Amino acid sequence: MKRVILSGGGTGGHIYPAITIAREIARLEEAEFLFVGTPNGMEARIIPGEGYQFASLPAAGLKRRLTPENVKILLKTAGSLWKARRILKKFKPDVVIGTGGYVCGPILMAAALSYIPTMIQEQNVIPGITNKILNRVVDRVALGYEEARSRFPHPEKCVYTGNPIRREILFTKRAESRKKLGVPPDAFMVLTAGGSRGARTINTAMVGVHRHFADTPGICLYHVTGTGEYDRVKAALGDVGEDGRFGLGSRIVDYQKDMPTALAAADLVIYRAGAIGLAELAARGLPSILVPYPYAAEDHQTYNARVFVAGGAAKMIVDKYLTADELIQDITELKEDPEFLSGMAEASRRLGKIHAGEEIARMALALTDR
Repeated sequence: MKRVILSGGGTGGHIYPAITIAREIARLEEAEFLFVGTPNGMEARIIPGEGYQFASLPAAGLKRRLTPENVKILLKTAGSLWKARRILKKFKPDVVIGTGGYVCGPILMAAALSYIPTMIQEQNVIPGITNKILNRVVDRVALGYEEARSRFPHPEKCVYTGNPIRREILFTKRAESRKKLGVPPDAFMVLTAGGSRGARTINTAMVGVHRHFADTPGICLYHVTGTGEYDRVKAALGDVGEDGRFGLGSRIVDYQKDMPTALAAADLVIYRAGAIGLAELAARGLPSILVPYPYAAEDHQTYNARVFVAGGAAKMIVDKYLTADELIQDITELKEDPEFLSGMAEASRRLGKIHAGEEIARMALALTDR
């Protein structure tokens, strides 16, 4: 039985790929898993809820300029390295895989220094600073985007695999999903989501979009506001039913736990440009309007979105220029031009790497046989 440590934390974009990779490894070979994350991050709740062992390490990111705080962070990192060595000694992994976040640093560095096979998975076009540092010591880097290769100090270690996606994304059926969500079979469904906590600029613009299409038949605006924004959006619209309905076709929900169902039902998606979200759009062949989060590290969401725009799969609106009128115009044009929309869908599908999770799992297992 293989013993595998996976590490990633801070955001769902680091946690869920790790879970996907674990599931793919388990499909290929019997294995025992240990996830390593931060004690107070969302991974501390999500990972045990998925039924996996969890161990924690304190971790923090270095500031991009010389500050007294960086001295404290370096001392903390040294302590984390010592604790990471203890975790490795106790669990005795055959391979250690990092999927992003500061917590990957200590456990992967300790593994590399202990001559344990190591791999990182970089989701974005612009690699994170931790992954760029780790590229010097790990054995392999699985790239979500080919464009990221040249940004690593050792590109020869990089393999373009695409980003891992949940199998449910591929196999959830459109007709069943629409029935489950209460969306008419022939409606043009626009799915809008800005993350679990919500995206204020998208939600604000969507208030005007809901009002514009309130009396328009044949369109469903399925709007996932995020838990932190739901009450504000409802108050702004003022006439939302208890079931989240507004006008003829709008549905407003705070959180969509079953995103594979929502994606399977959609004709068009309005999204941020997180790497895993984009991989899921491509796997479904969904056209999109992307509004990259402007404060992401090194503006990496904009670079992610540009790949989809250049490929003909998406339109992009810069966050500070986002308005209801802009969204109304794009939605109307795409709804009324099914041929163009179909071309975007096909372009999106071409960008997909639906077997990325399996490829990454095989690469990780191959490292254990060296």
